[in-house]
Amino acid sequence: MYMRIDKFLKVSRLIKRRTIAAEACDAGKIHVNGRAVKPAYVVKLGDVIEIRLGTPITLVVKSLNDKASKEEAPTLYEIRS
Repeated sequence: MYMRIDKFLKVSRLIKRRTIAAEACDAGKIHVNGRAVKPAYVVKLGDVIEIRLGTPITLVVKSLNDKASKEEAPTLYEIRS
């Protein structure tokens, strides 16, 4: 299974809308494994994502699920401090 970064950010409810996630990628505010990525970047298990919108958040991808419910969304990632 694979998923684009913009879709992952939306499904995991880290960013409210996919278009906003895509704009954040285009603006260089989303980094995966230390590199800025475009919205079409394919997320893999174990990827380290850094979201630099406001307070920076770093997380690790734990699962990929196209249709995660509100309750399942936090299980898709683990926040790193």
